[in-house]
Amino acid sequence: MNTPPSTPADVLASAQRTFRIEIDALTALQNRLDHSFVEAVQLLLNCEGRIVVTGIGKSGHIARKMAATLASTGTPAFFMHAAEALHGDLGMITNQDIVIAISYSGKAQELMTVLTVIKRMGARLIAITGHPNSELAQNADLHLDAQVESEACPLNLAPTASTTAALVLGDALAVACLEARGFSQEDFARSHPGGALGRQLLTYVRDIMRKGEAIPIVDQHTLIPEALVEMSAKGMGMTIVTNEKKQPIGIFTDGDLRRLIRRHGDIRNVAVQDGMTPSPRHIPASALAIEAASIMDANRINQMLVLEDNGQLVGALHMHDLLAAKVL
Repeated sequence: MNTPPSTPADVLASAQRTFRIEIDALTALQNRLDHSFVEAVQLLLNCEGRIVVTGIGKSGHIARKMAATLASTGTPAFFMHAAEALHGDLGMITNQDIVIAISYSGKAQELMTVLTVIKRMGARLIAITGHPNSELAQNADLHLDAQVESEACPLNLAPTASTTAALVLGDALAVACLEARGFSQEDFARSHPGGALGRQLLTYVRDIMRKGEAIPIVDQHTLIPEALVEMSAKGMGMTIVTNEKKQPIGIFTDGDLRRLIRRHGDIRNVAVQDGMTPSPRHIPASALAIEAASIMDANRINQMLVLEDNGQLVGALHMHDLLAAKVL
C-alpha cells in the first residue's frame, strides 16, 4: 500500500484538526451536563462498598484510568476487565458496590452479560455511553451521555473523541467527589507515599535525622584540632558545641573554620567556643522534613540541630539527608 506524501503543513493541519474535533466534543459534553451528573456523584459518595469500573477495548483502557484516578483521590475503586469478569472476576463485586460501565455503543456483548449478573446481584450501575437509547443505557440505574458528533479519526472509526469524552467525564466525577469529601494534600499523600508529594508530606525530621553516636558533639572548651577530628569522623561538615550541662550552645562548621584561620592564623590552641556560631538554627523532630529544607534554603545553611521543646538535643540534620530521602 502506497502512502501519499505528507508535507509538514499537512501534518500540522491533521494535528490541529484532531485538537479541534476533540475540543468541540468536550465543549458539547460540558454544555450537556445535567442533573444526571449530580446524581452520579451522589451515588458514588454514598456508596458503602467500592466503585467497580469496567469496559472492553479502548473503553477498557479509559475505565482502568478512571478507576485509578478515583482510587487516588479518595474514592475506593478498582478496574474489572469486562471479558475477565465472565470468567470469575464478577466474584469481586458485592451488592453494596457501584459499577461504572463504559461502552460508546452501549451494546458490547461482554458488558451486556455483566449487566445481567449485576442486576441480579443488586449492585447499582452507572452507564457511560454515546447512545442514550442503547440497551446498556436503558438498563442502567443512571446514564451519563458521552455522545460525540464525530471521531477525530478521518474514517470515523478509531475511538478518539469518544474516548477523550469518557476520560474527561471520569476525571470530572473524581474531582467532584474529591471536593465533596474535602480531600486534602495530606490525604493525597497517603495514597501516594512513593511520590514526591507523599515523601514531602509524610516524611518527618525524626525519620531521617542523625542521632546517637552519629551526631558530632564536642565540649565548648575542646581545642580546634580535636573538634576537627570529631567533624571528620561524623561527616556532617560541622560539630555541635555543648556547655557543661550538655546543652547545645553553638555549631562549628567548615565555614567557621575558614573564618577562624583568617583571624588567628595558628588555631592549634584555640577553643572551639571562640570560633563557633552561637544559637544555631534548630527544628523539632515532629516537624515535616520539607519544613527543614525550607529553613535551610532560606538561611543558606546545610545543617540544623533537632531539639525537643525543652531544648534537649535529639538529633542533627544535613541537607544531604533530605536529598537521600528524596524530600527535595
